[in-house]
Amino acid sequence: MKTADRLEQIQEYYFSKKLREVRGLMADGKPIINMGIGSPDLAPSTIVVDAIKNAVEDAGAHQYQSYQGLPELRESMASFYKANFNVTADPLTEILPLMGSKEGILHISMAFLNVGDAALIPNPGYPTYTSVTNLVGAEPKCYDLVADNNWFPDLEALGKQDLSKVKIMWVCYPHMPTGAVATKEQLQKLVAFALKNNILLVNDNPYSFVLNNAPTSILSIENAKDCALELNSLSKTFNMAGWRVGMVLGSAEHLNAVLKVKSNMDSGMFYGIQKGAIAALKSSKDWFAELNKIYATRRDLIFQLADKLNCTYDKNAVGMFVWAKLPAGSVSSEEFIDDVLYSKDVFITPGTIFGSNGEGYIRFSLCVTQEKIREAISRFK
Repeated sequence: MKTADRLEQIQEYYFSKKLREVRGLMADGKPIINMGIGSPDLAPSTIVVDAIKNAVEDAGAHQYQSYQGLPELRESMASFYKANFNVTADPLTEILPLMGSKEGILHISMAFLNVGDAALIPNPGYPTYTSVTNLVGAEPKCYDLVADNNWFPDLEALGKQDLSKVKIMWVCYPHMPTGAVATKEQLQKLVAFALKNNILLVNDNPYSFVLNNAPTSILSIENAKDCALELNSLSKTFNMAGWRVGMVLGSAEHLNAVLKVKSNMDSGMFYGIQKGAIAALKSSKDWFAELNKIYATRRDLIFQLADKLNCTYDKNAVGMFVWAKLPAGSVSSEEFIDDVLYSKDVFITPGTIFGSNGEGYIRFSLCVTQEKIREAISRFK
């Protein structure tokens, strides 16, 4: 059976393929330390775990749930955004819970992109933006992000291009993979750019609370709801990656379009997971402080490892990764990480999987214990 033509435009996700290789090495007895993927290794709080345990005994817990989630979940999301971002969102019409923010990328693309439309995609950036754009038959149109501009787009240069087919612009601040943040003034420029060019701006915002003292939402900018959506997730913020809980916020008009897609794709999020998410969203500031204390210690150790490799990095970057520039004269990023993988049994992500502007960079994950990072450091002595 011949597969659909759309599959010719995409490749298997890098981590899906590379981790098979890593698992093969481990099966052969290699003591691999995986610093590649950003899957939190820490547990959710006991309050969250207790909430899902208790919920399974509730009446109706195992039935189909609303496509829009429990009212209490949407209200908790609204309260969370108000408390942490000073963003007011109507829980009935301006918030849609998702089974992870990753599915939101597909739902939004299906809701707004026709075959032949284009989407602006950051280079470097999350590879899923490109693959999903290809899957729906639209054209990925990359825009450059470079260190000299602190990984923020040159909107003046971008505005001089032909944007007539562009319907969506993907942004991600705090930025993955570089950890760069956008100032309020920069977010204002993004909103103005989207309004001027009749583009739907989508900010993918799952890293706001990891080693970041100033969480920011695109929706805090005046008139942003007229042109913007924001994706967020509980995966990184609350160590709930496998739970698959996310959300998209924006105007009722935009969310109604997304809901048309989503309601044909699933039958609602499991009740117990929603109850756990509600508990997580009510966490105190102490939760973030304790989590970041652990990540800060790990990051300091990763800096030491990066020094061993003669890499340079931005100590002010945020998020759960360290984006490091290889020393001058190095081999390509992929050759570099393969050499480290096979000679030191340490897996690091090459910057090139995020786009051509990732060449010359590597990315370390902070989802590794202090003991494992110290062991990795010792392998380079």
